[in-house]
Amino acid sequence: MSSLARTLIAAILLVPVASESFAEAGDHIGHDAVTVPDAASVVYEPGPANLPKGTQISRVAGDPAKVGPFVLRIKFPADTVIAPHTHAQAETLTILAGSIYHQHGATLNKSAGKILRAGGFVYLPQEMPHALWTTGEPVELQVNGMGPFGLNYIDPADDPSRTSQGLR
Repeated sequence: MSSLARTLIAAILLVPVASESFAEAGDHIGHDAVTVPDAASVVYEPGPANLPKGTQISRVAGDPAKVGPFVLRIKFPADTVIAPHTHAQAETLTILAGSIYHQHGATLNKSAGKILRAGGFVYLPQEMPHALWTTGEPVELQVNGMGPFGLNYIDPADDPSRTSQGLR
């Protein structure tokens, strides 16, 4: 596993599982069942360092660092670019609010991007290079997948957790 994947997994582990954070608002049956009564019940934390500044993330269910299914909710601010990257496992993206552009490929090409609006959906097989970016509005999306899951930038210099002096 690459050091970038380990960094993402470690950062995700620092985000509390939403089912624990909204125990009063949610309905929990057994150890694995999670019910989210509404969007206001989802608790967000700052995203890991390898995602752009201003990103917020919530682990709604499961643990992307472990074998098994997981659900994440992610908010990206307006004018955010997530450079070309891959994931070790397949994923689905569902747009919950706002809009975001998505493009397949190992090189960022905004003219090739397709806009995804609320209700939009993307399925990505494992190791499929892709990029995402917002324009004038933020976006909230849901990521479903199987762990262990990580994010690997095609060009390591695109990783926001790196600076000219190394890791921040």
